[in-house]
Amino acid sequence: MAAGLEDLFGEQRPAEPDRSQGELPRALVVAAHPDDADFGAAGVSALLAQAGWEVRYLVVTDGSKGSADPAFTPATLTQARQREQRDAAAVLGVRDVDFLGFTDGELVYSRALLGGITRAIRAFRPHAVYTHDPEPVIINNSFVNHSDHRCTGLATVDAVYPTARDRLNFPEHETEGLTPHKVRELYLWGTNQPTFEVDIAAVLELKIAALLAHTSQFAGGEGFIDQLRMRWKDEQGRYLERYRRVTLFR
Repeated sequence: MAAGLEDLFGEQRPAEPDRSQGELPRALVVAAHPDDADFGAAGVSALLAQAGWEVRYLVVTDGSKGSADPAFTPATLTQARQREQRDAAAVLGVRDVDFLGFTDGELVYSRALLGGITRAIRAFRPHAVYTHDPEPVIINNSFVNHSDHRCTGLATVDAVYPTARDRLNFPEHETEGLTPHKVRELYLWGTNQPTFEVDIAAVLELKIAALLAHTSQFAGGEGFIDQLRMRWKDEQGRYLERYRRVTLFR
């Protein structure tokens, strides 16, 4: 039997879907590259899956630029990274992974990008969406926020509101049987303005295992994982994922 959100998250927890309004316990995680979802939201994804939620990953780019290994071509790297992302998702209990296939490192805001994310939201009908915070260029004065991350985050925010909600945006979706959908909560990782913290100690090893499934990125990367452990750990010794939380009007 699935554990409740209160048991898994404590007092600060995601909102429950309103079943009387047809809302379902579903979360969509939209990430720019393979492995971004696991950096940003693997802990929450595992916790939600344990609570009986259906969690789906949507990866926007093909990840075809993310290796210095000369053995890879863009095509073989894309294949490897898709396989790795599916393996990582399986570790966490994430049920599905979809790929939009835009070229890594060349992402621009476009109607095609907005439409692809909107279609995914309308098809899956998630209660909550998790993605990159599109606003910061520099995060915590120590990381440059990749342009693909910013573009993915902005297009996802726009897809959540107003595009997926309004019937006359992408009316062709109706011919595919996809109707408008209102997302109730939006969570942004990689933010300089966190308002929501999740203690992921209980699923920390699952998050690490998911990241290590990306062998093209982290083969022999235990030292890097140790650095991440320190980054996720706060002054009280808790391991946290931090988000900017937006609760949308009904």
